[in-house]
Amino acid sequence: MELAAFDAIVYGRVQGVGFRYYARAEAARFGVSGWIRNNQGGEVEVRAEGSPENLKQFLSWMHKGPPSAKVDSVDVHWREPCGTYKGFVVDYGL
Repeated sequence: MELAAFDAIVYGRVQGVGFRYYARAEAARFGVSGWIRNNQGGEVEVRAEGSPENLKQFLSWMHKGPPSAKVDSVDVHWREPCGTYKGFVVDYGL
């Protein structure tokens, strides 16, 4: 399977609204691996890998987020996949 990958920063009301947990469920639904975490500035950071089509679907969801979120913008940077992620995890670093 061809792999693609991106790093993204999601801006808006995306912390304290379940964004990371909904994202984990959506990543599982689309077969995307990687991680998600809160940043200190109030945004959410994502690293995702999967098939190009599945990543596009996941990215489309990220522009909307869960019902209680208000996504203002998503900065996306496509990159080379590393292929080492198993599943999609929430990083509780903050």
